[in-house]
Amino acid sequence: MITDEIEKKFPKELINWYLKNKRELPWRETKDPYPIWLSEIILQQTRVQQGLPYYFSFLNAFPTVNHLAKASEKDILSLWQGLGYYSRARNLHKTAQIIATTYKGNFPDSYASLLDLKGVGPYTAAAIASFAYKEQVAVVDGNVYRVLARIFGIYEDITLNTTKKTFAALAQQLIPKKDPDLYNQAIMEFGALHCTPADPKCSTCAFARICVANATGDQRVLPVKAKQKAKQERYLHYFMIRCGNSVLMKEGK
Repeated sequence: MITDEIEKKFPKELINWYLKNKRELPWRETKDPYPIWLSEIILQQTRVQQGLPYYFSFLNAFPTVNHLAKASEKDILSLWQGLGYYSRARNLHKTAQIIATTYKGNFPDSYASLLDLKGVGPYTAAAIASFAYKEQVAVVDGNVYRVLARIFGIYEDITLNTTKKTFAALAQQLIPKKDPDLYNQAIMEFGALHCTPADPKCSTCAFARICVANATGDQRVLPVKAKQKAKQERYLHYFMIRCGNSVLMKEGK
């Protein structure tokens, strides 16, 4: 149960921490939904330092969503090379084309309408809606799960849909009407830099007094996540067809 006092103080203290400790990242300096969307897609399954060069490369090659829409898939996949999960790049291209045609080059300006875009799920839609349009909608990612689970003592399995709804409701309860963009950036940054998975900085934490994990010593326990099934070994056979110095290849889809 969250008291009214905590509900009011938590966002303020979190934002204060963020303003003092945040990393200077280029997509935080704009309200343009295009580079914000681009950064969010690139950073899925990718660390910030690895994703930064790709972000700049894409913006240089395709400065607007219309440029990206007009590009060939081959050029986009070439720039994407090394990031993996190539479906992200294909969805990026398809979504750019939808925005260029259906929306005449303008991004949808609400959380609900952003969800209609290909490759844009609840987290990405919330990020764009809050960062670009200051809509009061909370982001929930791995960092948010960790911060909320530890501070408020949520011992439910985060792989369950019921638990995800619990976290989403709590996150939405805490996000302030004023500066929802700063709050969302703050809670993710706090999880990335301060309330880290293996070595949280509890001794200097602004929330140490109210944190359940700090009181119980359960920092390594929270958030609770069911053990994944053991990986199964797979054996594949393939043919490599060569003719002199040439190799037969087929482009995949």
